[in-house]
Amino acid sequence: MPDLTAARQLMVESQLRTRGISDARVLDAMLHVPRDQFVPAAYRAQAYEDHPLPIGDSQTISQPYIVAVMLESLQLQPSDRVLEVGTGSGYATALLAELAAEVFSIERHPALAENAREVFTRLGYKNVQVFTGDGSLGLPASGPFDAILVSAAAAGLPPALIAQLNESGRMIIPVGTGDSQQLQFVRMVNGSPMITARELVRFVPLVSGNSDV
Repeated sequence: MPDLTAARQLMVESQLRTRGISDARVLDAMLHVPRDQFVPAAYRAQAYEDHPLPIGDSQTISQPYIVAVMLESLQLQPSDRVLEVGTGSGYATALLAELAAEVFSIERHPALAENAREVFTRLGYKNVQVFTGDGSLGLPASGPFDAILVSAAAAGLPPALIAQLNESGRMIIPVGTGDSQQLQFVRMVNGSPMITARELVRFVPLVSGNSDV
């Protein structure tokens, strides 16, 4: 297997740092986590390029820059408990595991969830739990959470996720349909969500139903 450390370093410098990502913990995490281990073998040579890649079940691993934007916006602390909606490849999950104390991740596709678990085991991540189910419902039994990262586009802010943020919780979520989506950053202030519009994005849709959690 080729050593892709240099490619990972180039990704951090050319795609992230030069485009304004400045959170040292986020940059260090993205320098440490091997994105190539989270994509199908046929795409590993492209793992550090600046675009999404297919991972099966009509899902994708997101562009590195957008992942960094979302992580930086959450201002994660080492003691945080984080909910991720949409495990997908597990790449963002692993980054969250580098940045927070506990990560709870939900994936509606059982095959993707199982594959991500296998990668986490291989890479030694022990602070991640992956559940199969309806991500729009969150994990109320495990909440509240300090932060929530949603990796699929919702038509609107899911009330169940807002309810699972703690009193100073933060959430980053793509909102919209089709080609018209925008990241929204949500911060809880005095029990109410304060919303800030962020970058225009394009994610797969957040699908409700078929929950096993």
